This record gives sequence, C-alpha cells and structure tokens, in this order.
Amino acid sequence: MILLSGPCVIENEKNLYAIAKGLESINRDPSIDFYFKASFDKANRTSLEGFRGPGLDKGLMLLQKVKDDFHYKIITDVHESSQVADIAMVADVIQIPAFLCRQTDLIVESAKTKSIVNIKKGQFMNPVDMQYSVLKALKTRDETLSDEYIANNFYALNKQHGIWLTERGSSFGYGNLVVDMRSLVIMRRFAPVIFDATHSVQMPGGLGGKSGGDSTFVPYLAKAAASVGVDGFFMETHFNPKEALSDGANMIALDKLANLIEILKQLHFLSNTQ
Repeated sequence: MILLSGPCVIENEKNLYAIAKGLESINRDPSIDFYFKASFDKANRTSLEGFRGPGLDKGLMLLQKVKDDFHYKIITDVHESSQVADIAMVADVIQIPAFLCRQTDLIVESAKTKSIVNIKKGQFMNPVDMQYSVLKALKTRDETLSDEYIANNFYALNKQHGIWLTERGSSFGYGNLVVDMRSLVIMRRFAPVIFDATHSVQMPGGLGGKSGGDSTFVPYLAKAAASVGVDGFFMETHFNPKEALSDGANMIALDKLANLIEILKQLHFLSNTQ
C-alpha cells in the first residue's frame, strides 16, 4: 500500500524534523511503500497573506536533509516548468497540483525526469478526462507506444512508467467538496490511484481568506476508498494541526495516524484480493 504523508508545507526545520521523526515507524512497515510529503511553496493560497513556505532552494535543501537523515523517499509539488529539473534531483515523486492537472508543459517536463509523476485530479475535472493528462506523461516517457496498445494496457503501462493519479474531491457548489467513489474506479482504469483523504474534506475559502475543512470525516472517506479499491493514500499530518500554517483543519493528528493506517491496510488487502 502506497502512503504519502507529511505536513502540508515546510513551516521550519524544527517542525519538519518533528513530523518526519513521528513517521519513522510507518516507514519501517514492510507492507507500506512510504513517501514523505511536504511542499516548499504553496503557490495557490486563497489570500496573498497566506503562508507559502521557504521557497524552492531552501525547501529542497531541507527535503534533501530529511531524505539523507531518515532515508525517506520524497514527494513534493511543482508549480512551474522551470522548477522541474531542480525538484527531480531531490524528489522521488513530482506532484502536479490539482489546479494544474491540464498544464501540458508542466506534465511533459515532469515526465522527462526519472521521478514518478503524480497528477492530482482537478476539483473541476470529470474523472474520465484524466486519461488525457496521463497520456501526456505516458507518451512523453515512451513515444513508441501505439494508441491501441495503450488502450489495452493502460493501467499496467502507467504503473510501469511511474505515473499516478490522485483523487482529492470535486467542487460541490461553492466552498465545499464531495467525493464520488465512482471516480476511483474510473481513474484506476488508466493508472494507479491514490486517494487524498485530507484534501477531500477541505472547504475551499471556507474561513474567509483561507480554506477550512473538517478532519473528522477523513477516516470515513479513507475507509470507503480502501473498500472500493485504490493503490494508496495521501494524508497530511502534523503534531498539532491547530497550529499548522496550512490546511490544519483537514489534517490527521500525528498521534492518530498509525491506528487509521492499520485499518486501511486491512481494507486495502481485502479489496485487492477479491
């Protein structure tokens, strides 16, 4: 079971290391393919005053230190094509943010690297249309593939070439998201699917100039997704979500994460052995 977890944004080195330290037992679990997640820049904050992070250079330096000291694989977001080469030197997974899931140049440039490419489904996207975002990456990685061969081997090819999709909810009116569990089945026809349990409970702009959310629903949605069948989970965590500088309202507290993961492992095993 794939697990992407860590803080939403790099707040400072001390907090980053505290969260990384708290995830050591999960990383040691042989049944989990673990990736440490943290963003060096939150480039799509609701307000200009929102905390964005330390930036590319310092952020990648801190992520490299986590990688060296804890031996974690790393996932982080990319926002511009010019950032890809630097990010690929540190990150095992380059994540395309949901709002940028149709940005051709960004996807293509990321697919030129050796890193896994994780494309988050836009809140505005029909899940079936995510096949075209995946194709941009897949055809960049192997130009020899015919459309017929891709159609008959879509999931297997993207798994082989390291291209993932992530579900993070769909816009439901203003300031709310819902998760259509059918989207997990639909997108898994194309590529390995990660369920983003914490962003799926987000309420965009819900706190007047910043996003809110309700983390109490995270376990329910995560268990539902595990029962439907996914390849892994994305869960942001923090030792004190109320003090987190980004998306704290959505997060699973670090001391509650392990118990939820154990339940998801069991459901994941059952759903993938049917």
